[in-house]
Amino acid sequence: MLHSVPIDGICDPRFERVRETFEKNFAKHDDVGASVAVTLDGEYVVDLWGGYKDPERTELWQHDTIVNVFSTTKTMAAMCLLMLADRGQVDLYAPVAIYWPEFSENGKEGVEVRHFLSHSAGLAGMDESITGDDLYDTKKVVDALARQAPWWEPGTKSGYHAATQGYLIGEVVRRITGKSLGTYFREEIATPLEADFHIGTPSELAPRIGALIPPDVGLAQQIPSDSLASRAFASPAVDARAANTAAWRAAELPALNGHGNARSVARVQTVMANEGEAFGCRLLSEAGTRRIFERQTSGKDMVLGVPISYGMGYGLTNTEVPLGPNERIAFWGGWGGSVVVIDQDARLCVAYVMNRMEGNLVGDSRGFGLLFAAHACL
Repeated sequence: MLHSVPIDGICDPRFERVRETFEKNFAKHDDVGASVAVTLDGEYVVDLWGGYKDPERTELWQHDTIVNVFSTTKTMAAMCLLMLADRGQVDLYAPVAIYWPEFSENGKEGVEVRHFLSHSAGLAGMDESITGDDLYDTKKVVDALARQAPWWEPGTKSGYHAATQGYLIGEVVRRITGKSLGTYFREEIATPLEADFHIGTPSELAPRIGALIPPDVGLAQQIPSDSLASRAFASPAVDARAANTAAWRAAELPALNGHGNARSVARVQTVMANEGEAFGCRLLSEAGTRRIFERQTSGKDMVLGVPISYGMGYGLTNTEVPLGPNERIAFWGGWGGSVVVIDQDARLCVAYVMNRMEGNLVGDSRGFGLLFAAHACL
């Protein structure tokens, strides 16, 4: 072992390189507490956790410690919509207004459901100010989004809908099912899979939640004040410190506040890596999972400022951001460093969740290093 940080769990000998990389994250990348999970052909080959759940390093990260994973939650929200599409309850190429009539205001009558999944709806942020506790008032935000005019022609290019995507997808799910996205996710995905992942986390789980350690630099300090990104992050405005409050944890923010660990993230997303079936549950058809690879936009994302190819709800491997040797690889990550990657060609899923946040919005070298280690073991 490279250090004195305690690490526990299981690791198939074939994937020893993943364990070594995980240990290096503590020794060389200052991880405080973290977990990594890898499934292959629907079975766990790595399920490791280590370090501490608090910044003072007084409480060990346990097998059932969970933390806020920020935008890794988006893969869960996308999966809800993809399941509804697979069941014939929503047409991803239909106008949103068919399901949510009020949304057609201000030139949005042509916005299609798929534009929510690919961050191309032109609603990366809002002109009305949404800050603080406004984030928890879903109706207030959804009504404001219905009034909002797009910032660019929908469907033509992407601009990361960092906070708004969850409200947009969530309202479509609610209009179709009559249930909030957190409820639908729990009933249709988490409970059948016995996955310890929550969008709207019950208060009784509070003792298991690790404290997030915010990055040294906030989002506002990283981007030019006159940029589209600055407008997007100004409203809805998200403060990383809020993630350690009871109000944040209890709210349903399907783009931002899912709570889980690497094991539970991988447990859910293994369904997508294994063409619809995992851990004894078939949740989607094989064709339903392939839809994530229907490329929607490619090019420099106007908010993130980096080249990204978006499929249906996930980023896709491409020549600028290669995520492995195979073609059917999709991913997304969260502010601070959490990430999940699915490789349908290899039937592989890799998830990483931690509590010490870096400044990056969609994953960093800690999580992607574990991905590359897993691919090297195949």
